[in-house]
Amino acid sequence: MERQITLAPEPGRSHAFTLRVGGADQSHVDLADPTRLVFEYVQRIADTLDLLRPAPDRIGVVHVGGAGLTLPRYVAATRPRSAQVVLEPDADLTSYVREHLPLPSRSGIKVRPIGGREGLAELRDSYADVVVLDAFDGPVVPAELTTAEAFAEVARVLRPDGVLLANVADRGPFRYARRVLAAVRTTFGEVVVSAEPATLKGRRFGNVLLVASRVPLPVEGMARRAASSAFPYRVLAGAERDSILGGGVPFTDADAEPSPGPPGGATYFS
Repeated sequence: MERQITLAPEPGRSHAFTLRVGGADQSHVDLADPTRLVFEYVQRIADTLDLLRPAPDRIGVVHVGGAGLTLPRYVAATRPRSAQVVLEPDADLTSYVREHLPLPSRSGIKVRPIGGREGLAELRDSYADVVVLDAFDGPVVPAELTTAEAFAEVARVLRPDGVLLANVADRGPFRYARRVLAAVRTTFGEVVVSAEPATLKGRRFGNVLLVASRVPLPVEGMARRAASSAFPYRVLAGAERDSILGGGVPFTDADAEPSPGPPGGATYFS
């Protein structure tokens, strides 16, 4: 069956659309206001980015995964003249997005038709301030992007004080997310986890955001922002993080696994 790429208009907003690929909701884009973020986990990534790299300072960002280019549009709107590279292997999807959800002129966003691991390998050392890992093959995160070797490559591409924002999906007891966290910690000494309370309590499948760096992270500031967000969520570090997500064995290239998919064939999870 041929894969379908479609746009679902948002009721009441003529310039806002949800991008669907094979029936799964991949991105929401508001062409009139790229700072309006509808997907909860995307807002969480933006919250974290705004705290760690405040606007309007220009930054360098590598996005592993592109889809509708929601976050690159947000960065371009809030931090003009920022240099952004998007590693998106699905050239047909990118062509569709460029035609139907065009980027603003001089956005600074460059999309390369290449997979995440291959694309990272082509970037020079200390290339970026931030690497955002938000890549899905259908409903799952590709296995090769969450191994110890993959995160070592991310660290090489980041500047010494750079930050990794990695979005993965799982449900309690978090067998997959535990292993991803362990893989991140083989390279990054500071890792903070955030998710909505229902996900952390194991009540629902959802997005788990890992924020990692080789320098200390402002955990208290992150927690304050989380509490005041339009979509409140929890921020976990240290013993609290490890009590829920600790004890995993790092994924490696030899035993990599994709993330679990959402139960019941759900097309979107927050």
